[in-house]
Amino acid sequence: MPACPALFIGASASGQGKTTVTAGLALLHRQRGRQVRVFKTGPDFLDPMILARASAAPVQSLDLWMVGEQECRRLLAEAAAEADLILIEGVMGLFDGTPNSADLAAAFGVPVAAVISAKSMAQTFGAIASGLARHRADIRMHGVLANHVGSARHAQMLQEGMPGDIRWLGGLPPSDRIALPTRHLGLHQPGEIDQLDMRIAFTAQALADTLLAELPAPVVFEPAPARALPRLLEDMRIAIARDDAFSFIYPANVRLLESLGAQVEFFSPLADEPLPVGTDALYLPGGYPELHAAALAGNSTSARSIRSHAGAGRPILAECGGMLYLLDSLTDTQGTTTPMLGLLTGHATMRGRLASLGMQALETKQGRLAGHAFHYSSMTTPLTPAAHALRARDGALGEPIYRSGSVVATYMHGYWPSNPTLTAALFHGTAF
Repeated sequence: MPACPALFIGASASGQGKTTVTAGLALLHRQRGRQVRVFKTGPDFLDPMILARASAAPVQSLDLWMVGEQECRRLLAEAAAEADLILIEGVMGLFDGTPNSADLAAAFGVPVAAVISAKSMAQTFGAIASGLARHRADIRMHGVLANHVGSARHAQMLQEGMPGDIRWLGGLPPSDRIALPTRHLGLHQPGEIDQLDMRIAFTAQALADTLLAELPAPVVFEPAPARALPRLLEDMRIAIARDDAFSFIYPANVRLLESLGAQVEFFSPLADEPLPVGTDALYLPGGYPELHAAALAGNSTSARSIRSHAGAGRPILAECGGMLYLLDSLTDTQGTTTPMLGLLTGHATMRGRLASLGMQALETKQGRLAGHAFHYSSMTTPLTPAAHALRARDGALGEPIYRSGSVVATYMHGYWPSNPTLTAALFHGTAF
């Protein structure tokens, strides 16, 4: 069975600096000549983009509900066979949610390094560290790293408050050279963060003299049985929009399409590129079309190409931001309304508060497709939903799925490896 040094980067809450620390640690070990594979807990899109930049490798999602324990096991064993270090970034606080970060760390025996912001705190830091370490007996605590440490004296007080059986891994100072900016859906995308590579490099340098920089002990990862995938998309050419407006793409989804036999090509509506020649099906993923609405509305080449594709009855799958792009119009938070492609009857308005958040699943005759929703817009349409996803927490109706001509659109972001058969049907246009 493959074994590899591995560490789970958890925290006491959101906003403690997990992504900053994970990215800095990944780069630090790369600088030391190691191959690093990084994973992100939960259905996040933004953190993995930054972690991929730091590790120079795709960042896969791990989630016991959405991805499933067996697929998580397979991904970890695959990484362990080729990497020198595995890092897993948690989500929210260590014990937040069901399933949560602690559940994932416990399931695979990965030790936890907890990041705790020490801002406006002294000896109470030790009480929080103690609570994280002792809350569950099945969690193996590697140690605790303090973030936002103001001075050497501050670090001394933090250490003095620590229980003797919990390792002090060190501390990071508050610094504008380290901090990563945020907005309503989380962190900014890598291309939007000023001097991102320098921020990650500065974090790596700051971590170099801490105990967190030491290579952790190897963890044995039991391989999951290999899954044989039928070539359900053999010889199909699938175009995927990918740019700053459409960037919420799971690497595992693209990998599945290729495993099913599809030829995947990317294009940019924001750069006014046409669909690749010979496109059989189109995927418009989520992202931030509202931030680029004017540019998208003015890009006639992409618009004409997508409308021609739809007019020919070729399949289009659109999720969240990709769905907004297909609507008649989109109104941003400033009240500015911009015409969109007009391929899906309806209008969307960006709101100042979260409209939907949580895991959902779509139950169909081809089985269950797991996914999640996370959006700040609301949509009005006269279209009758072809189906509804169901919320994971209580089974209540979740996001509607619309079918209009060759278009299938929804706010739900699907994790396609959870149902390869349904995924193939979506791109063949036969799912609904």
